[in-house]
Amino acid sequence: MNNFAITPDDRVLVIGSTGFIGGRLVPELFKKGIKLRLLVRNPSKLSPSLLKNELIEVVKGDLLKNEGLPEAFHTIHSAYYLVHSMGGKSIFSNREFVKADKLAARNFVTAADAAGLKRVIYLGGLGEMGKNLSEHLRSRAEVAEILASGKTRATILRAAVIIGAGGASYEMLRYLVERLPAMVCPKWIDTKIQPIAVRDVLAYLVGCLVNPETAGKIFDIGGPDIMTYREMMQQHARAKGLYPRLIVRVPVLTPHLAAYWVDFVTPVPSGIAHPLIEGMKNEVVCHENSIDRYIPIRKTPFPEAANIAIEEEKEIHGTIES
Repeated sequence: MNNFAITPDDRVLVIGSTGFIGGRLVPELFKKGIKLRLLVRNPSKLSPSLLKNELIEVVKGDLLKNEGLPEAFHTIHSAYYLVHSMGGKSIFSNREFVKADKLAARNFVTAADAAGLKRVIYLGGLGEMGKNLSEHLRSRAEVAEILASGKTRATILRAAVIIGAGGASYEMLRYLVERLPAMVCPKWIDTKIQPIAVRDVLAYLVGCLVNPETAGKIFDIGGPDIMTYREMMQQHARAKGLYPRLIVRVPVLTPHLAAYWVDFVTPVPSGIAHPLIEGMKNEVVCHENSIDRYIPIRKTPFPEAANIAIEEEKEIHGTIES
């Protein structure tokens, strides 16, 4: 049998199970009958149903502090690495997230190598390396390199904006569109992007685990639509039933000012908004589609993804007055 193929007796570790993606991935894996172990800093953030589930083990630990890792990795076949810091509550702490991400990834590799982990699956970001790449996207690429540097075979998925309720990029987009009929935006508002529905991301994450041929490979993943941020905002307004938004592009709006502006208009803190806004200067589209050979799915068009996210928001938070 392929050494990277998972069997019914194998257990999979999920790091980042309380986050936007991890919280959605755990139920999907459980539906497949996959035994899980969750590494969390605060088990109280998990739902009572997960804590009581006999097939799901919970280990309290911290990647940054290098705590609980031997116990978490013991007899684990594969792991999902779904942690990524975004800069804290203010733009002044943005530099710290780069150091934190590298440290966490290195601690992971050390523990994985010691335990003989077979595979790691990481969700990173699209964006070609270069001097103009944003710090946020560069950090994600560097984490991918660190994870691939160990003995464990790494599968790297690279995505742009993920459309789903609760995702930082999507929340920033929807609050701006739904609260502002007119807005002044940086010139990057016309940068090309290839968004992807969160359900498609989950399909790829699960598919990579059950298909051992994806081990050790890097895949760009995206939806069927390539658009600009401006077009994405207007399409979201249409899905929400709002009038088209007046978007004025100006060359003098800096990332710092834009981050403060987003912080004022939306619940997204400037420390999170800043790296996201800085990343808007980089074109983020798929340059290869090889994942289609391994995990063929119906890719969700942006309008459909937006409608699903809007319905999710209604269930979670209710509607926002425009």
